[in-house]
Amino acid sequence: MIEARDLTRRFKSFIAVSEVSLHVPAGSILALLGPNGAGKTTTVRMLTGLLAPSEGTASVASYDITRDPGAVRARVGLVTDVPGLFEQMRVVPYLHFFAEMYGIPTQERARRIDELLELFDLTAHRREKMAGFSKGMKQKVALARALIHQPAVLFLDEPTSGLDPLAARMVRELITNFKHSSRSIILCTHDLDEAERLADTVAIMHRGRIVASDTPTRLRERASSETIVHVQFAEPCPLTLTTLLDIEGVSFPNFVGKASTLDGTGLALEYRTAWPEKINPQVLTQLVNAGAQVVSLSFEHSTLEDVYASAIAAGSQDAGAGESTQEPLQPLRSRNRRQYAS
Repeated sequence: MIEARDLTRRFKSFIAVSEVSLHVPAGSILALLGPNGAGKTTTVRMLTGLLAPSEGTASVASYDITRDPGAVRARVGLVTDVPGLFEQMRVVPYLHFFAEMYGIPTQERARRIDELLELFDLTAHRREKMAGFSKGMKQKVALARALIHQPAVLFLDEPTSGLDPLAARMVRELITNFKHSSRSIILCTHDLDEAERLADTVAIMHRGRIVASDTPTRLRERASSETIVHVQFAEPCPLTLTTLLDIEGVSFPNFVGKASTLDGTGLALEYRTAWPEKINPQVLTQLVNAGAQVVSLSFEHSTLEDVYASAIAAGSQDAGAGESTQEPLQPLRSRNRRQYAS
């Protein structure tokens, strides 16, 4: 478990992290998002016992990061955005070195190393120096190093960076398996799709503060309570916008696209609604009864990308005003379109 309260880190007059509070129970994943310089790395360094906080408290795997940083370091696995390998070493002696540092018995070391090399498809390279490895292979070695002592808590900074799609998929499955084995995981990533697929909770950092934190679903709901609906026609829509406005639950109807004409008809209709499952069938019924030739209907939800952009923009505004916020986010247009009917 990871529990942090009001973590703050100052470097002279510069505040890198300000009053960050996090809760990551065993068996859950927290995705920590934010632009470069937001304070993510500094937060992870404090939580792994590598950097003392200026203020605040935190416990990781039941150990206090200030009173017992050594015990914390012994129980966490860390993968940084730069692997930092001793590249002139061969991979097996390298992993043996770290296994010995963690006090793993010799026979157990060999077994775990063999399992990890098999897991990451590195067995054929066990006698090679890591200097000749590709970026993706080096990332795999860094992951094996972080897992060698079977840590209770994992901190992963861009763990799929440089990996081919199949290797990245394998790493994501591994992360999910670690979650199911009751480990706590903090995932720092710029891959918002990866964060949404893996994380139970998403925390967005900006200028050292948490500006939004909740489940991905609730964050999307806060970004916008409405969906944008698009209807495509084979011929111009026979209904007027006034008729569409008479349907309760439809707002801001508009004909869009190059096929739109000055008399208010067009080959594509757009409107907003907070209840697509209820309103869209009503709209389709009226369109069909009026003789509309509907090609397709699709609708867009807010995505984590929308949430992220909105939270960063709100955080920038409030930072300029001298305060942070976790108020509801403002809606942005989404690119996550779902097919409803055709």
